Amino acid sequence: MPPRLELIQSIDAHQQTTVWKVAWNPAGTILASCGTDKNIRLWGEESPGKYVCKTILTDGHQRTVRCVSWSPCGRRLASASFDATSSIWERREEFECVATLEGHESEVKSVSWSASGDLLATCSRDKSVWIWEIGQEEDDDLEVECASVQSAHTEDVKHVAWHPSLSILCSTSYDDTVKVFCEDEDDWACCATLTGHESTVWCARFNRSGNSIASCSDDCSVRLWQCSSGALTTSSAAASAQWHCVSTLGDAHGRAVFDLDWSAEGFIATACGDNGVRVLGVDTTGVAGGTPQAPVLHPCAAEADAHSQDVNCVAWNPKDPSLLASCSDDGTIKLWRFHPD
Repeated sequence: MPPRLELIQSIDAHQQTTVWKVAWNPAGTILASCGTDKNIRLWGEESPGKYVCKTILTDGHQRTVRCVSWSPCGRRLASASFDATSSIWERREEFECVATLEGHESEVKSVSWSASGDLLATCSRDKSVWIWEIGQEEDDDLEVECASVQSAHTEDVKHVAWHPSLSILCSTSYDDTVKVFCEDEDDWACCATLTGHESTVWCARFNRSGNSIASCSDDCSVRLWQCSSGALTTSSAAASAQWHCVSTLGDAHGRAVFDLDWSAEGFIATACGDNGVRVLGVDTTGVAGGTPQAPVLHPCAAEADAHSQDVNCVAWNPKDPSLLASCSDDGTIKLWRFHPD
């Protein structure tokens, strides 16, 4: 059979309001979601293939919660809100809001933990990217300090994501670019600008090995970028790394592509404004004249009417590479089983 997506469960998640983000914890046992109802919900599997709401986190934000991100240890959850703040929640006897990060002048659009767990990135409509250092004091209080404010973008910053093992950050913006940041002596600096998209870049993420970046845009395309020096082995190597677009898929999506996520097996899931969820493959087997060719993006599987409105986010389960979650303006979360063949 051809590759396909099989619907496992549809969940009415946030009181019939927009669900902006879904994120699996590192163990793959809890799915966090957030939306315009200002709440964060944590979902767990009650029986095989049936997820139920286990916890609702309230009172952390005054407006829409736009993004949630788990720390690598799985004990903390960060959230970003249109109220211009980000919050850090920590599991003690239950999840508690232990820190509120203030400083952005407008809506916070995205939040992301570094692989080490001691850095947090946020971005905002105020065109800035903030990098925060996270520490733990002896009395278990969380110590949070702003390490850097980056103003490399000229428009609203939509998304931030860290390299899977190094302190390298990428961001996307309404200015149609992807930017890469790395530490430069005592501060951070923009070390690369990736241009080629013709409209807002909604999301960009490193693959699991960190040598490729996939980005998606309002121009309906997905682009694949590779570092000319191969896999990055140190954070300092990013300062001189050159990124090149090696593949563009421009005809697989009917409208803006809002989000994407890499699976552990190298597939890319996409969330689209045409209500669809798709899975893309990355062909790395091309050879010409005995020379390996650049990877090529290609459509693999599609669910054209996955939701009844815009699909805002997709997230692969980190422990089960065939399990995919999606969420939408229609207020639902859907769980899919991807069958590659």
